[in-house]
Amino acid sequence: MSAENVLFDAPGPRARLRHNVLTGVGVLLFLVVLWVVYRRMDQATQLESYLWTPYVTDPAVWTAYILPGLWETLKAAVISMVLAGLYGLAFGMGRLSEHRAVRWVSSIVVEFFRSVPVLLMMVFFFYGYFARAGWLSSEYAPLAAVVLGLTLYNGSVIAELVRSGVHSLPKGQSEAGLSVGLTPSQTLRSIQLPQALRAMLPALIGQLVVVLKDTALGTVVLYPELLTQGGRTLGSAYGNTVPAYIVVAAIFIAINYSLTKVAGYVEQRMKRKRRSAGGPTTNAMPGAPGGTGAMASSGLGGGNVQNIDATNAGQ
Repeated sequence: MSAENVLFDAPGPRARLRHNVLTGVGVLLFLVVLWVVYRRMDQATQLESYLWTPYVTDPAVWTAYILPGLWETLKAAVISMVLAGLYGLAFGMGRLSEHRAVRWVSSIVVEFFRSVPVLLMMVFFFYGYFARAGWLSSEYAPLAAVVLGLTLYNGSVIAELVRSGVHSLPKGQSEAGLSVGLTPSQTLRSIQLPQALRAMLPALIGQLVVVLKDTALGTVVLYPELLTQGGRTLGSAYGNTVPAYIVVAAIFIAINYSLTKVAGYVEQRMKRKRRSAGGPTTNAMPGAPGGTGAMASSGLGGGNVQNIDATNAGQ
């Protein structure tokens, strides 16, 4: 019996009817909201065809605004996710260290940066440091501020994922490593951490969605990401601010939805692998109690073994 059958009963006729009614009410409210938004935009002349035609007739809309902004968004997201993964792995292992001082320092760093808003860190690094420092040019200062803010926050989240992933493993994993002579650090690196990383892979992909969305905060520190280039700058140049933001929102939704589907696919694939790995095992010795072994693999089952033994006994 699965855990879902234990925790939740199948809804009866009245519950199904109630769910259908609530679903219908929700869909109706959503359609009403869409109608109100449509009417407001129509009254504000934001649905006129001339506001949308540049996306079809003018290639500069894409080559000069949207695609460069999308590239900057993806660049900041990829760099931040790589650095956040390394940061989270290091401090996640630090929180699991056998040395108390390392655990305390790692915990303070992780909890601090988890508590600070990403936007505040970006503003602090850009206006409080990079804008005053002379060693970094104005071209790279916004990117550095965005990447640092995203790395510190999301790396702290990943560190917590690493810690919780290791703690969710059966206790026998660590006991097995210690029983063969490994130190606690070696057990963590060789046995526990690889299993925890595989288990948290869907959550890591989901965290990439958060990183990608938070790159839009870079508009505050003058970073030319998709929201700035494809929304504010393009809307000002063509006088179609609302359509520009709608197109940018559609692009963000498409990318984040794709990443969410990838995370769901990875999670389902890992579940199938776990189920297939948990199948019945066979004994290596033929005729062993409760198994078939090598004789079974060659086409001779347990019954055939008994028949052969009986024939030999009769002879």
